[in-house]
Amino acid sequence: MSDSPADLIITGCTVLRHDDQERITFEENATIVVRDGVIESVTTGPAASVAEREAAARIEAEAGQRIDAGGQLALPGLINCHTHAPMVALRGVAEDLPTEEWFNDVVWPVESNLTEKDVELGARLACAEMIRGGVTCFADHYFSMDAVAAVVAECGIRAHLGEAYFSSQGAQGRETSLEFALRQRGAADGRITTALAPHAPYTVDDADLAATAELAREHGLPVHLHASENRDQAETSLARHGVTPIEVLRRTGILDTDVLIAHGTGILDRDLPVLRDTTGRVAVATAPRGYLKFAWPTTTPVRALHDLGIPVGLATDGAASNNSLDVWESMALTALIQKSTTGDPRWLTSRQALHHATLQSARAVGLAESVGSIAPGRRADIILVDLTGPHTQPVHDLAATLVHSARSSDVRTTIVDGRVLMRDRELLTIDVPAVVRELEERMPALLDRSHGKRVQEYNT
Repeated sequence: MSDSPADLIITGCTVLRHDDQERITFEENATIVVRDGVIESVTTGPAASVAEREAAARIEAEAGQRIDAGGQLALPGLINCHTHAPMVALRGVAEDLPTEEWFNDVVWPVESNLTEKDVELGARLACAEMIRGGVTCFADHYFSMDAVAAVVAECGIRAHLGEAYFSSQGAQGRETSLEFALRQRGAADGRITTALAPHAPYTVDDADLAATAELAREHGLPVHLHASENRDQAETSLARHGVTPIEVLRRTGILDTDVLIAHGTGILDRDLPVLRDTTGRVAVATAPRGYLKFAWPTTTPVRALHDLGIPVGLATDGAASNNSLDVWESMALTALIQKSTTGDPRWLTSRQALHHATLQSARAVGLAESVGSIAPGRRADIILVDLTGPHTQPVHDLAATLVHSARSSDVRTTIVDGRVLMRDRELLTIDVPAVVRELEERMPALLDRSHGKRVQEYNT
């Protein structure tokens, strides 16, 4: 233990822990000591000796910040494993539409108007929403990502960022994605990690996917892309090309890299052996609310992926399709939909859902060694949750209360790398009213579709 004062000490909380079998447990009367952005110690229960009590009192007296979290739960910060943060600017713009019309008639025409300033303001508003909801890290896949990286650096959140590209952009799209990933890797004092970000097999051809896989291996970068988003995409790919989107990823070498696949509701039984036999680290992000809105007939096959040892992280997708960036809602919906689709009320349990929201989500974005659990040596990404509201009382089962009763608004405090970004529901790093005012001024130009242009065409 260092002789220098701790940066932060959190006392009196109940803490969510993962045991050596990766099971969820809760330990009461916890004290968490943070130094240099890292969790130094987690102790629970009364101190066992006079010496330990004296040491604890000294740390508490000297700590730079102290949070009395009596009556609250300390959880690892939630991770949004796939989103398009700047798309909060389009929240509610394209409603009640089938997927093809949603893309071709509204979203992709509007995105042809995007400026870097629009992306910056959208990202700022999205980060505010996520911090208030207890999200400490998000995986983003969008355009003008240097603007998003700047917002991440300023507001203090953690992010896994990729500059999206289509084959219609020519070689420049892929090169821009690589340049961004190399330029921003390790930025924001290490809080930014990066990925190559081809959009999807239906918008990026085999040659570009193969080149991306080669670049990923050469530069030690992961890949983040959409694939088998829905059953229609899988069936169309089979009809046109004789292979599924997952099989396209295999033949182009993407599955030989570390890859995060968004959605996967169109993963077929024939894809499971392909995913099982990959040489790279494969993960899938599930964002169930959007699937319900689009009336897709299937959902991410979480149980089948679990049986293969493939981590499934929780996500929201962009707020243009999901309308929110609420990972709490994704956690509850994932559990409920899995019960419904498997016909088994014992799957997913609340503890399993919490595991997906914490350690599995950290694995999905390649950060399992640094975040996802509250333990010595992990980065101090911690949220404090208040369960004293009438909608969470009485508490008979803490896990069930967290998954099925708690709301994102029950998060009182959000901490990333030991820095408090929200305390007692007050955002400390983002001026939301100023962002909203500026964003509203830009809406007429952003929403104009009279030009008839699109950034891409959806045809699957």
